[in-house]
Amino acid sequence: MKCSTYFTGFAVLMALGTASFCGAATASVSGLVRDSSGVPQIGAEVELLGPDLSIVASAYTNGEGRFLISSLTPGRYVLKAMGPSFLPSQRENVRVHAATIVNLTLYTLYEVIQWLPAQPRSGGAQKDDWAWTLRSAANRPLLRWLEDGPLIVDTEGSGARPKLKARIMATGQAGTFGENGERFSTAVEDTPSSSRELMARVDFAPDSDGGMESMLGFHQDLGFAGSVQSVAAVSLAPEVVSGGNAGLEEATVRSSELMHFGEALEAEVGSNAVAGRLKGASPSTVTALLPYATVAWHDGDSTVRYRMATMVPDQLGSTSEAAVWLPALAERNGALTIAHGSHQEIGWERQTDASGVSVLLYADHIENPVLEAQGHFAPGKAPAAVLFDRMSNLMRAAGPAYGSHGVQASVERRLPGGSHVRFGYASGNALVMPALPQTMALSEVLAAARSRHAQTFAISLSGTLNGTRTQWRASYTWQPDDAVTAVAPFAQEMAEPYLSLHFRQPIRITRDGAEGLEALIDMRNLLAEGYQPYILSDGTLILFAQDQRSFRAGLAFTF
Repeated sequence: MKCSTYFTGFAVLMALGTASFCGAATASVSGLVRDSSGVPQIGAEVELLGPDLSIVASAYTNGEGRFLISSLTPGRYVLKAMGPSFLPSQRENVRVHAATIVNLTLYTLYEVIQWLPAQPRSGGAQKDDWAWTLRSAANRPLLRWLEDGPLIVDTEGSGARPKLKARIMATGQAGTFGENGERFSTAVEDTPSSSRELMARVDFAPDSDGGMESMLGFHQDLGFAGSVQSVAAVSLAPEVVSGGNAGLEEATVRSSELMHFGEALEAEVGSNAVAGRLKGASPSTVTALLPYATVAWHDGDSTVRYRMATMVPDQLGSTSEAAVWLPALAERNGALTIAHGSHQEIGWERQTDASGVSVLLYADHIENPVLEAQGHFAPGKAPAAVLFDRMSNLMRAAGPAYGSHGVQASVERRLPGGSHVRFGYASGNALVMPALPQTMALSEVLAAARSRHAQTFAISLSGTLNGTRTQWRASYTWQPDDAVTAVAPFAQEMAEPYLSLHFRQPIRITRDGAEGLEALIDMRNLLAEGYQPYILSDGTLILFAQDQRSFRAGLAFTF
């Protein structure tokens, strides 16, 4: 009897264990396969591949273009779709769990040639065009050869990234603080292994006394565990003066770590150690340690994200790679300041191959916001209480601290022919400069800045012209004319203020289809909107604006 009882108990435990083991394979993946115009593809073959690209399961789309692969073990897979007259389309690093939804788009070879890289969606979003194109490998289709032979449209991953790439750019630009005149930049990106990446850039102005910006970065991919990254950036601006001091120096060391917790949860934490120094008889120095963190939970195409940040991005229009990592500096009463604050946001976004939507709520407190103005002062008569760039006649001063809270939202869509359209909205507080009834000293004009609730609306279009391969992007952002700071200064995805145009024209195409030599033209605030004029007590006219009209043009050679 006792043995029978033990046997019965053992059988029950085995049954429970077997049921538990079988219940682990409860994941599934489904979705829609369509072409670039959105037409569902009937009878397309969909394969689910393991990390070694072996076929785990396969299915065919039904009369509505939908597929379903069930009874899977949760984990990371590669999803591949194939159809007659189309290039195969592949999505890497797919997190498959209960009821995962993944949509795939099939393209013809002609359509692939017309594609324009998508705009990056990260904190360092304003990159030079070469780096912008490379980083878009994670969110736009690429062509590459797989080991098994066929030409594949890869919609995620960096398999096409070169081992070594270098770029030389010569530009002339006007209307930017600390970066005016002729500039030459060199960039090298080396990928010594599939998990490591080294980046180095140097940007210098030959017509200034030692003006230079440089950046050195290292990225290590840790596989499923995440990644680590370190970036050091330095800027030397000898043309920037304040009183009897001349020569502004900036430096940043940014370290971050991306961590994955299971299939759906990831977190990124890091900090910016920043420093600024104004050389001279009475040098001014400022330092700060500014942390940041992001936690994201993924569920298919949807993501819920919490973000905390402290360094205010430089919204005033830097075009160099190194300046993206540097703090926004200004001056208050002769002392150097760093724009910083506390920013918290929580939001939701959904991204598919053809569209995207995001909504978030945020709360800010901002210290030392940067106010920028243009003024033509007599030699040696530049105001002592601000940073003044003698090349561009631009000055920067620190405004009053203020708090803000509001909402941001965006909708984007891929249009027929490979073009993109994006709409954005933000509400919150911004610093405004009201009209003054009489002439005043600069200190009194700066003291008139105050915080006020405002709204901003943005639209951007991008595409590639057939035949010429001209890449273009046009954007317009409306906000109140008297607002001299951004409505949402920590926003990562708002377009440049007012009307901006960007063009890239390939001149020489290499054998692998890349742009070996190209011309570029960037114009910001083309209509010179948002200027607030003031006449100082000495009769000098100064013009405050969130974004000064600026122009950059040049040639870039990649090899």
